[in-house]
Amino acid sequence: MRSICWGIGKMIASEPTMIEEVTGYIPVDGYRVWYRKIGSGGIPLLVLHGGPGAGHDYLETLEELAVDRTVIFYDQLGCGKSDQPDDVSLWQMDRFVREIDTVRDFLGLKQIHLLGQSWGGWLGIEYMLTQPSGIVSLVLASTSASVPQFVSEAARLKSELPGDIPAILNHYEALGEWRNPEYEKAVSEFYKRHLCRLDPWPSPYLRTLDNLDGNAVYETMNGPNEFIVIGNLSNWNRVPRLGEITAPTLVTVGRYDEITPACSQTIVDGIPGARMLIFEESSHTAHLEEKEAYLAAVGSFMKEAEQQTQSAPSLP
Repeated sequence: MRSICWGIGKMIASEPTMIEEVTGYIPVDGYRVWYRKIGSGGIPLLVLHGGPGAGHDYLETLEELAVDRTVIFYDQLGCGKSDQPDDVSLWQMDRFVREIDTVRDFLGLKQIHLLGQSWGGWLGIEYMLTQPSGIVSLVLASTSASVPQFVSEAARLKSELPGDIPAILNHYEALGEWRNPEYEKAVSEFYKRHLCRLDPWPSPYLRTLDNLDGNAVYETMNGPNEFIVIGNLSNWNRVPRLGEITAPTLVTVGRYDEITPACSQTIVDGIPGARMLIFEESSHTAHLEEKEAYLAAVGSFMKEAEQQTQSAPSLP
């Protein structure tokens, strides 16, 4: 018998109508995973946040898509408003893949659009390789199909930083002094160029950075920062299997993204029929940096995918 966790509903203001919002917890592996469900009707959009360990906060702008459909966020186990157990054996890709099915089953999400951003894109790719049912479309945002390719591209971006910043980064990385103040200052220069180019950084993004500070999931799976990937994801590579993904796929990327357009092109080359959209004024957070254009593009793509689903011939 499935355990039942509570949910709280309220109405949030939206022009010109009120949009329903429900928050609650889902039982996952003996713990609780927090979710937020906004809107009603339509084929829902399920959002996979980045990190790993970042929480959903920085993706909150996607809630504006709830005008046309339900939008569902959840904080993956180990971060944000979800339980944060002290058990590093939980921080494995396959467990997070199973977590998606648990969330879908609990919320009754038989048909969905799936959007994965950054690590959420890696997770989305891995999930799609299990051949899940009911995926109407897939958006892979600022992500890659290969961690080694991303690390190589990030190393190139680091080498192009101005002045003595590359030398400072190389010096402290050789020593493994990830917390040295001079090193952290140099890292911040990379982040300003390739994670979020807004100044100042918006509140949802700052909350996500707080989630990541000392987060065990991030440190176990990724490493000490964005471009030093020495955790258990370091060798992850699904480029050879991209052809197994058959859902309509949109790949979005910022021109200055830390996970570069070259990484996006690799995905597009591998997934049949996939298309790429580059946001010319953005880095790793186009949904914040070019919000209106981003929401319009994703919203239009989901509607197009729904039309294709409706017009597809039924199987005998």
